[in-house]
Amino acid sequence: MTLARGSFGSFEYDRMVVLFSMMDGAREIPCAVSASAMDDMDRVGRTAPDRREEQFLRLRDRIELCASRKFLAREFEGAPPGIILRSIDFRG
Repeated sequence: MTLARGSFGSFEYDRMVVLFSMMDGAREIPCAVSASAMDDMDRVGRTAPDRREEQFLRLRDRIELCASRKFLAREFEGAPPGIILRSIDFRG
């Protein structure tokens, strides 16, 4: 079972992450992807903060596939438990 697409949340500059969600049936799973992971996938330097949503939307399929893999592997972090994606999660 894979997760379904949820919603875009926001770019948190202090934490340098994009917040988004995925859906497990009716249950919303909080997720985050680091800005550096998105820049690595895009093979660019640093993307401007006001361009992060655009960047996320362009990379969304790949990001959500990775989030689904971590969900199936039960790799939750934080409180409340969620999925956090870093550059290392997209290698290999």
